[in-house]
Amino acid sequence: MYPADRVQTNLRKGVLEWCALAIVRRGDVYGRDLAKTLFDLGLLASEGSLYPLLARLRASGWVETDWQESAVGPPRRYYRLTAAGADAVVGFEASWRGFATSVDAALAQGDDDGDDDRGAKTDDERTTR
Repeated sequence: MYPADRVQTNLRKGVLEWCALAIVRRGDVYGRDLAKTLFDLGLLASEGSLYPLLARLRASGWVETDWQESAVGPPRRYYRLTAAGADAVVGFEASWRGFATSVDAALAQGDDDGDDDRGAKTDDERTTR
């Protein structure tokens, strides 16, 4: 049986930090807003996993933070991309495009008739060709 949940989990883990950096690249972002965006995109399973990631990004020098007063509660920590973080995202984008092309090419290898429909063939469809 296809382990969809395991595959999704592994894919998310592999790209979450890069997607977070890409979102922060738009401008200062509050951690909870970043979590909501990532969750809405289907890239974050729980908000609790984001904050350790953001701490690692700070330690790496890819993001910096700033505390800002809030009209509706305590001060909020906002995240901002550093120049090194911006360079890292650009590098990831180049790597991702090449990687995605390679994955697409590998998936197309199983496509017997050469078309690019990505549809799964049944056993009957495979044996009648």
